[in-house]
Amino acid sequence: MTLPIDPAVLTGDDIGEHRATLHMEHEEAIDHVRDAFKRAGFGTAVEFSLSDLLNEKIGADRDPYYVLGACNPEVADRALDATGNKLGGLVPCNVVVWQTEPGVQEVYHVSIMRIARLVGMAPDDEEMADIVATTGELVEEAWANLDTAAEAAADD
Repeated sequence: MTLPIDPAVLTGDDIGEHRATLHMEHEEAIDHVRDAFKRAGFGTAVEFSLSDLLNEKIGADRDPYYVLGACNPEVADRALDATGNKLGGLVPCNVVVWQTEPGVQEVYHVSIMRIARLVGMAPDDEEMADIVATTGELVEEAWANLDTAAEAAADD
């Protein structure tokens, strides 16, 4: 299969990639990320420990890895309309937290709105551009909440 875009030329900005390192225990980081996104206008639609699932089902022996499915209902509703309901295949917007070493957690997110446009699931029009901009602002706010707390936690 030939991909419609060359992944090697995509940057983190193209896919709305965000990363942060939190210096705290895994469960504390999960609560912190959930709260940071809540303060930015996201709810948590679904959440689960992927590491627990894989460790139980296939004996994967994975370090803690958690998925938070964040969702802003107003933006999700607009995005469903703008994409003829296709964006639902990517909802919710996942934020993952994984332990890189005890007391150090990596937080990662990519924009489903940007990815949907790149792969043709969403139109390249004004409405979708506004949706991408809105979600980008909300994620930036959530990330600012994380960065401030991550720096404070690192200084403790």
